[in-house]
Amino acid sequence: MINCLIIDDEPFARELLEGYIRQIPSLTLLASCEHVFDALEVLQQQKIDLIFSDINMPQVNGIEFIQSLHNPPYVVFVTAYPNFALDGFELDALDYIVKPVSFPRFLKAVNKAQQIINSRPATPVPAAPQFLFVKEGHSLQRVLFDEIYYIEGMRDYIKIILKNRVIITYLRMSRVEDQLPAERFTRIQKSYIVRMDAIKAISGNEAELYDLPEKLPIGKQHKEALLARFGLS
Repeated sequence: MINCLIIDDEPFARELLEGYIRQIPSLTLLASCEHVFDALEVLQQQKIDLIFSDINMPQVNGIEFIQSLHNPPYVVFVTAYPNFALDGFELDALDYIVKPVSFPRFLKAVNKAQQIINSRPATPVPAAPQFLFVKEGHSLQRVLFDEIYYIEGMRDYIKIILKNRVIITYLRMSRVEDQLPAERFTRIQKSYIVRMDAIKAISGNEAELYDLPEKLPIGKQHKEALLARFGLS
């Protein structure tokens, strides 16, 4: 089975592709998204093999979104603008369908995708990215792990403290923790995740960080594990 994702800001276009996908037994539609921000959440949670994406969308267009992804799934662009074709194929898009989309044309793109996806050789697991993307305002911001000092949870939001700025974004602590490399970050308290090599000192139940004046609280249930990470217990 090929897991699919639709991204299109037009409801009729999404409904058309959803109906086409339901007619093809080898395809499984995991999500149909109006905005790229919703699509990003799906990609962070589920394994997607194939994206059917519009290009001309508000805030972030389809090409910009695919360019922002590390090791993106295969993509078929579905758009009303044929002049974007060259840009699409420069991203190694499997196909480029111009709206209105007929079922035979859609099926042709799917057959091409199936041949490529099913025949892809086993490859080594790619190197893990050294960054994550978060939503800030109307854009997706790439945040380098090396620039993160700590992350503070605030109910449904998090505050990411970087070298030169602070980002506040709608994201749960558990979700962002899943995206961080465990060997580089650790939770020191219910509301705080810290980059290990940013910790300058541990004093009682507080952690001091390089370049920052504030001290962060260390939770009782996290202190033993934190000390063990440094070989101190």
